[in-house]
Amino acid sequence: MLFTIRPYEKEDCAAILDIINYNILHSTALYDYNTRSLAQQSTIFEDNLAKGYPIIVAINPKNEVVGFGYFGAFRFREAYQFTVEHSVYVHPDFQGHKIGHLLLSHLIELAKTQKRHTMIAVIDSENQGSVAFHEKFGFTTVGIIKESGYKFDRWLDSVFMQLML
Repeated sequence: MLFTIRPYEKEDCAAILDIINYNILHSTALYDYNTRSLAQQSTIFEDNLAKGYPIIVAINPKNEVVGFGYFGAFRFREAYQFTVEHSVYVHPDFQGHKIGHLLLSHLIELAKTQKRHTMIAVIDSENQGSVAFHEKFGFTTVGIIKESGYKFDRWLDSVFMQLML
């Protein structure tokens, strides 16, 4: 199956929200407890775009959003302006089709184009698939924050991974 990567459009937000809310409810990929509304997610993306950060989507041949990725500020202070934190999510029905690879490859190129210096991934330690996925792109683990999150009645560790661009 052929998938295409293109810039985010406002009409994509509902499909993206389905992916996000699935992960909120069923995984530790997001440390949120409550699902987001369309208005909340739209505001998050509008803010990201207004600051010059990209949002991209993966589209299947039926023109359906099957994944998305973006990066934004790692921290808000000026000295961090060359460091970005990214996120990549694929619809559960389309995992295993290399969509995540397409999205992350594209985000890395966009970060280089924007003259960013490094990309950060923050991954729940239980998600070893995501850790291995990032290692394939050259990300290395630079730290683990023990018990930094609490979800599903247990403490969760955050793995910080870094790619020098």
